Amino acid sequence: MTVTVNILLVDDDPAENVIIRALMRKVVNVEIKLHYVETIEAALEFIRSGEPPLDMILVDNRLQPQVDFRETVPELRQNGYIGPIGVISSSIADPCFQAIEDYGVDFRLDKSELDSTAISFIIQEFVEWENGSGS
Repeated sequence: MTVTVNILLVDDDPAENVIIRALMRKVVNVEIKLHYVETIEAALEFIRSGEPPLDMILVDNRLQPQVDFRETVPELRQNGYIGPIGVISSSIADPCFQAIEDYGVDFRLDKSELDSTAISFIIQEFVEWENGSGS
């Protein structure tokens, strides 16, 4: 039985949705349903709807009008999302990435490192399955 994992991608660049969606299709042993929104406000609406239940959220580091993940991720947490949140960025060299846990972030990933192997590892590491099945 194939496990289904629901991931919400929050990125203001629709091209990133296309790229990440293509990478997700290459992940084996898991069926990934990638849901996409462009703003934190849209992400909050998606979360509040409760359908489908999310297994993980991937957030672009810089989403307008917020400065970076230090503003967006706490907003997701304050609105009740308790699952894993990963921040993706074109560079994770900034010192602020050393204190991600202080902002409710579970992991960070440089976009240049994002491939099907990394996605598979992240799912294995952060998504919990009940009785061997996903959401």
